[in-house]
Amino acid sequence: MADAPYRLTQPTTRLTSVVFASPHSGRAYPASFLARSVLDKRTIRTSEDAFVDELLRAAPQAGAPLLAATAPRAYLDLNRAPDELDPALIENVRLAAHNPRINSGLGVIPRVVAGGRAIYRGKLTLAEAAERIDAIWRPYHERLAALIGESQALFGEAILVDVHSMPREAIESMGGRGRRRPEIVLGDRFGVTAAPRVMDRIEAAFADEGLCVVRNTPFAGAYIAQTYGRPASGRHAIQVEIDRSLYMNEGEIRPHSGFAPFCRLMDRVIGCIAEIGRPEIGLAAE
Repeated sequence: MADAPYRLTQPTTRLTSVVFASPHSGRAYPASFLARSVLDKRTIRTSEDAFVDELLRAAPQAGAPLLAATAPRAYLDLNRAPDELDPALIENVRLAAHNPRINSGLGVIPRVVAGGRAIYRGKLTLAEAAERIDAIWRPYHERLAALIGESQALFGEAILVDVHSMPREAIESMGGRGRRRPEIVLGDRFGVTAAPRVMDRIEAAFADEGLCVVRNTPFAGAYIAQTYGRPASGRHAIQVEIDRSLYMNEGEIRPHSGFAPFCRLMDRVIGCIAEIGRPEIGLAAE
């Protein structure tokens, strides 16, 4: 891709150890990719965490960097390992071990979009897959690792808040019978990728705004949380999933009337989360 694979917005001054990231909100679709797909552009965009980067607009003002992908998830998934290659899509690849993500078509180069709809006619070459990984995956993760390292050097710790969105259908069955449907799902791999005190305070930031928050079900965190969350080493990573229906029309992939109010809500949430990583009042003071 000619465009940079990410957009980094830095604060004037780093005031917090928190780093915000949006790896699935990219929407720079290469013309050659769209021409090769059997899907129309709207259908391809169903895999996109549309507008999540806009929901995180307050991060730099709160003193935290914001790293947002520009490359779309349907083209390359930054929340997968670079070796999660799908033999059903990529030539000359063998599946070394059982991997449910690859088997479902959701490897690092996705074979399908939401609903299991195939993206391509035929297969890609291994060289094509390697080119995408080198041009997009590696620069994004190099920058993300650098931001986390900078936070740890400046503040003695790093807190990665990796933000995604989830379709309503993914959580529809979790409501009913007097239970409120989750609106936010926080994933820390069941306590593995972040200290409990970090998870508790991030949960409180959303819950204090009246949102229904659950942990690890149905999303516990994938490659990014697993890779960068090392709480014993002072590196915490939490995956955040936001119900898309709170701010957008999923069928038309556009913001609805609740978008601006929800952005303001997220501004407050981001401010509260950033406070966790401020050295004078953050975790070091607990």
